[in-house]
Amino acid sequence: MNYFETVFQEEIRKISLTVPHKLYEPVAYSLSMGGKRLRPALMLHATSIFDGSPERVLPAAMAMEIFHNFTLLHDDIMDQADLRRGMPTVHMKYSSNAAILSGDAMSILAFKYLATLKSDKLQQLFALFSSTAIEVCEGQQLDMDFETRQMVTVAEYLEMIRLKTAVLIAESLRMGALLADAGQSDSDLLYEYGINVGLAFQLQDDWLDVYGDPDIFGKKQGGDICANKKTYLLLKAAEAATGSTHIELNHWLAKSDFDPKQKIAVVIDIYEKTGVSEATRNLMKNYHDRALMALDKMTIPSESKQSLIDFAGEAMVRVK
Repeated sequence: MNYFETVFQEEIRKISLTVPHKLYEPVAYSLSMGGKRLRPALMLHATSIFDGSPERVLPAAMAMEIFHNFTLLHDDIMDQADLRRGMPTVHMKYSSNAAILSGDAMSILAFKYLATLKSDKLQQLFALFSSTAIEVCEGQQLDMDFETRQMVTVAEYLEMIRLKTAVLIAESLRMGALLADAGQSDSDLLYEYGINVGLAFQLQDDWLDVYGDPDIFGKKQGGDICANKKTYLLLKAAEAATGSTHIELNHWLAKSDFDPKQKIAVVIDIYEKTGVSEATRNLMKNYHDRALMALDKMTIPSESKQSLIDFAGEAMVRVK
């Protein structure tokens, strides 16, 4: 992964020097905000499992990381978020117009990097990348739709996060395997593993918004609560709340003028009463177990599976 980071930082430097600077400076800023580079790391690791060359995969890894950061940039605009990874979001540092246009440029840059792949599977990989990209947009639209819908089911929410979050993780793994000439069955099982880890990953994100340490997590606590964001926690609380607890939850969901600290404290208390923290952790465990079941079916050595087993475990306890 250090190898990828070195190459990635050099690409960021090149982007920062590209003109017009007002278009590319926000792009470079967005890409330099840090993060674990999870998706390219998984792609490179999937390639290594099948003895593929990391140099061969780099353009696809670059494409995936740039596209992922593009989605975060536009997501922050839609959510009116102030911070990303503890730093001012692009639209706060520059402007909403600059962030929109620079985000558009990032989405195109992702395909530009992908086009430099030297692979006889380029057409297949373009189709997979394009399908995944549109799924992410579909997931974001569902997320926006949920903001104005009174009734959202848990099943609908889980489908939304599958599209918005899990498919990028899963496709990173599958593309890495395919670029190393893995068989279709193993590539598809890696995708299945990635979907389930991705779902656990997003549920952990929801949980951390409520229970995580803002200094570690890099976001303000309770942002989803203040925005009435229909997370798994809120939907489960709405299902489980009865009597005065149900009335109180609806009161705070309908209230437009409120003290954020008070609302966060009250809703967290309702979450505790309805057991949604434990329910969220249990569902995460369920997806974790499904991921390991997919991994178990793969025809790769046990030692190659161990790092993926470890990663699935880390998704359960990550803090950032």
